[in-house]
Amino acid sequence: MVADVSGAGRAGRNPMPDRVLHRLPNPVIAYVGLGSNLDRPVDHVERAVIQLDALTGCLVLDRSPLYWSAPMGPPDQPDFVNAVARLQVTLEPGDLLRELLTIESDHGRVRDGSRWGPRTLDMDLLLYSDLTIDEPGLKVPHPGLTSRNFVVYPLLSIAPGLSMPGGEKLADIAAGLSLDGLGELENAMASEAPTS
Repeated sequence: MVADVSGAGRAGRNPMPDRVLHRLPNPVIAYVGLGSNLDRPVDHVERAVIQLDALTGCLVLDRSPLYWSAPMGPPDQPDFVNAVARLQVTLEPGDLLRELLTIESDHGRVRDGSRWGPRTLDMDLLLYSDLTIDEPGLKVPHPGLTSRNFVVYPLLSIAPGLSMPGGEKLADIAAGLSLDGLGELENAMASEAPTS
């Protein structure tokens, strides 16, 4: 059975008549990283995944477990909640990126030029098919993908056989990254649960 990526017949779909989105003739696989450390971050990440699935031309195929991670930037901010979603899309890369930015904005994200600070929601287009894209405002694979454990390990959990567009295996990249400052949120919550 082929997944419906047209948006027809899927509950909760809202057509976007005010926007014209370019479409690809055939769906491709894309991966999106999500992170939040403000205002109930688990809720922001989970709602953003639902919003991705509600986009016309986008079907969420899988979401990694939630991970907690120490902040990359200033240490005087809360830990992040991170995840990666695997999508089947008919949106072109630039259109998908614009949709990610719209979802961020819906969550109160303000892009003021500061880097690595606290945020309600951060969404990054990590991979788009096997393409390498280097355009102003759009770099795929995401430039930080292979150096960030909070991206690599969630991605590895849903795509263990994945290779980067240049051929490097994701599992090999993960083997070279430390797990310091990273853990599965579900495991952390379960270990803190009271035992009867």
